[in-house]
Amino acid sequence: MEKTAFGDFLRFYRLRIPMTQDDLAERTGISVRSISDMERGRVRSPQRRTAELLIEGLGLAGKEAADFADLARAGRQPVAPDREEPMPVETPRPVGAALPTHLTELTGRQTEQRLLDNAANAAGSSARLQIAVVHGLPGAGKTALAVDAGHRNAHKFAHGSLFLDLRGMDAEPLTPERAVYRLLRGFGLEERQVPNDPDDRLALYRSLLHEREVLLILDNAANEAQVRALLATSPGSLVMVTSRNTLVGLNARYRVALGVLSSDDAVELLGAVAGERRLSAEPEAARRVSELCGGVPLALLIAGNRLASRPRWSIAHLADQLENERRRLSVLTAGDLQIRTAFELSYHHLPSETARVFRRLALAPGPEVSTELVAVACGVSTDEAERELERLTEASLLGFGDTPGLYATPDLLRVFAKERLETSDSAEEVRADAERARDWLLAVATKAAQYFDHDQPEVTITIDGPDPVHDRESAAQWLVREQHHWCAALRSAVVCDAHDQVLALATAMHWYSDLRGTGPLWRDVFSAGAAAAEALGDLRSLGEQLNYLSWAHYSLCGDPKSALETHKRAVAAATEAGDLVIQAWAWYYGAAISRRLGSPQDGERLAKRSAGLFEQARYPTGRYLAQSLMGAMMHSLGKFDEAVVVQRESETYYRGRGTGAGGDELLAMVLLRLSDSLAATGDVTTALNLLGEAEALFGKHGATFAVANTQHLRGRLLLKANRLVEAAEQLESALANARWSEAKIEIMIQLATVADAAGKPTDAKGLRVHALAECSRYDTPLARKLGADLATALGVTVSEPA
Repeated sequence: MEKTAFGDFLRFYRLRIPMTQDDLAERTGISVRSISDMERGRVRSPQRRTAELLIEGLGLAGKEAADFADLARAGRQPVAPDREEPMPVETPRPVGAALPTHLTELTGRQTEQRLLDNAANAAGSSARLQIAVVHGLPGAGKTALAVDAGHRNAHKFAHGSLFLDLRGMDAEPLTPERAVYRLLRGFGLEERQVPNDPDDRLALYRSLLHEREVLLILDNAANEAQVRALLATSPGSLVMVTSRNTLVGLNARYRVALGVLSSDDAVELLGAVAGERRLSAEPEAARRVSELCGGVPLALLIAGNRLASRPRWSIAHLADQLENERRRLSVLTAGDLQIRTAFELSYHHLPSETARVFRRLALAPGPEVSTELVAVACGVSTDEAERELERLTEASLLGFGDTPGLYATPDLLRVFAKERLETSDSAEEVRADAERARDWLLAVATKAAQYFDHDQPEVTITIDGPDPVHDRESAAQWLVREQHHWCAALRSAVVCDAHDQVLALATAMHWYSDLRGTGPLWRDVFSAGAAAAEALGDLRSLGEQLNYLSWAHYSLCGDPKSALETHKRAVAAATEAGDLVIQAWAWYYGAAISRRLGSPQDGERLAKRSAGLFEQARYPTGRYLAQSLMGAMMHSLGKFDEAVVVQRESETYYRGRGTGAGGDELLAMVLLRLSDSLAATGDVTTALNLLGEAEALFGKHGATFAVANTQHLRGRLLLKANRLVEAAEQLESALANARWSEAKIEIMIQLATVADAAGKPTDAKGLRVHALAECSRYDTPLARKLGADLATALGVTVSEPA
C-alpha cells in the first residue's frame, strides 16, 4: 500500500480536536500558509523542528506521536551508505599533494558514494589499474564527490593519495608534461631529481607509480588525451577522474554521471547551508527556492549562503527574486561563486554551430527535447541536430533522456541558454525559429491525434519537416513524450491568435482525450478550442468544444457546477448552429452531468433524448454509446435487468462494427458498463469474464486509465465475494492509475475495508485519512457524502467546505 501522506494525517489530527488552521498556527508558531501547504501535500517532508512543534500543538503522544514523526521523516531519509571499512590503527602518511578539505556539503549522493567505494575496494584485489570517471553538468559537485571519496578511502592505499587539478576549463589546461612534473613532486622527488627530458620524466613517473599503491584524483580534466598519459599500469591503484566532459574514450570500469538532486535532497542541502530551523519556518518557500535552483548543488549552495549571510531576509523573498527568469542567474551569486560563470566556462568551449544549437534549447521549455524538435528549431537536418546534441551531452550541457533520441535539459541551463539566445541572435531570427518550431509541434500533435479518431478512417495531415508519427502506436508515444512542448505551442498559438491552428488541434483531440490524459490538460485544451471557435464565429465548432469542455469539468476535474454552466452554453450554440450530432452530444454529456449531480432520473431522460437525436442524424456510433449511457442511468436507479438488455444491444452493435483500435475501445467501454449491471443481477461469473475481455482490449491499445477502471470494478466484485487477496491486488493496481475524479476516494475506502477484514486497522485508518483528504478536492454530491461518512468513521468534525 502506498504510504499515506504526512499532510493527510496532519489534517486528520487537527480536525479530530477539532481545531482550525488558525488555531494550530497560534499554538505552534507555524504560519497558516505553511500548515495549509503541508495539508495539501505541497510540502511532504517538513523539517524535524516543524514536526516537533506540530506534535506538541496537536497533543499527540505515544505511538501516534512516533508514527507522525516517522511520516515527517519519510521523504527525507537518506539511504544508508554501505558500512565503511574500519580505519587501520596506523595509516601510512600520504605522499605529496594532500587532498583538499571538505569545502562543500555533499547531500543526496549515496548511490554515487557507494559506487566509488566499490571502485576503491576493487583496486586492492585487481591485477590492473582501476579507473573511475566522474562527469556531470557544471555545478553538480564532481570535485566534492571525488574529494569525499578520497577522504573516506585513502587509508585503503598503502602509499596514500594524490590530488591534481588539471585545469580543464582554463584557457590553457595543464599539459600532460606539466601534470607529470607535479605528480613526481607529489611522490616526494626534489626538483633536481626530476628529469628535464619529457620522455625520461614520463618513464620515471610510470616506474614510481608501478611500485606504489595510490589513490590518484585527477580533477577537472579537459579531455582524454590530457589524462591518458597519466594512466600508468599499477595494480592496487585507483585513478579517479572528474570532468565536465564524459571522456568516453577512456577505458573506465566505473562511471558516475552526476545529475541534479531530487526535490527532497535539494531541500536538505539548502537547509544544511542556510540552517534547518530557518527552513522549518518557511517550508514551502524553501521548496520553491530548491525547485528554482533546478536541483543543481552549486546553485543551492549559493542560495543557502545568501540566506545565511542575510538573516533578516525571508526565504520567500529569495524565492520571489528567483521567480524572475531574467534575474535568476544574477541572483545566484555569492561572493566569487556564480552559477552563470560555471555555465559560461563550458559554453565558451563549444564550437560555434554547437553553441547555436545550445541557444535554441531555450525554445523547448520541457524537461527533455527531441532530435526532431531541435532540427526544426535550428533549421537543420535531424542528422546535423543529433551530432550537435551529442556534442552537448559530451560537454555535460545536456543529459540523456529516458528514451533514445531524447535529451534532458536542466532548468538552469535552459535559463542560461535563453540569456545567450537573447544576446547573441537577432530578434527576427529567434522569432522565425520559434514560429517554425510552434507550427511543427501543432501540426504533429494534430496529426497524431487523428490516429485516434473513430469517425475519420484516414489521417489527412502531412508534416513539413521530420515526421515522428506514422501509426497509432508512434502517435500515442509522441503525444505523451512531447506533451509539455505541444501544450506550450498551443498556449503560444492562443497568444498569437492563431485560431485555426488552435481549433484544428482541439478538434482532433476528442477521441484521444476520451481514454488518455488528465483533467487539467483537457480543460485547458478544450477551453482554448472553444475560445478559438468563438473568435472564428464557428457556432458548430463552439458547441462541439463546449461539449468536450463540460466533459472535462464533470468527469475529470470533479467540478459539475462548471460543467453544467458550460453544458448550457453548448446546448445554445449547437441549437443555433442546427447541427443534430452536436446537439446529441450536448444531451449525452448533460445526462452524465445530471447523474454526477445526483439525478440519474434526469440522466436517463437526457440519454434517451441523445440516442434519439443520434439516430435521427444517422450516426450509429453516438446512438449506441448514448444507449449504453442510458443503461448506466438505469443501473444507478436500480433497474438492473433493464440495464442489461440495453447494454446487450449496444454490445451487439459494437461487436458487429468490425475490428480496429477505435471499435475495440468503444466495445470495451460498453462491456465495462454491461459487467457492472450483470454483476448486480447476480451473474458475477459472466461479469468477470467480460471484464477480462474489456481489460485485454484496453491494454492492447495502451489505454492505461481505462484498464484502471476495469480493475476497480473487478476489485469491487471480488471484495463483495470476500476474495480479499485478489480484491486488494486489483484495487491497488487501479489506485495507481485512476483518473476519474472520485474514483481514488472509492478505491481507498474499499482498500480500507479489505485492510479491516485482514486485521490491519492501522493500514485501514491510513487509507481512510487519505481518502478524507481527497474528498476536499471535489465539490460533488458523492464526494461530500463520502467525506461525511469518512469523518464519522474516523471521529472527526469537518467544519470546512468539503
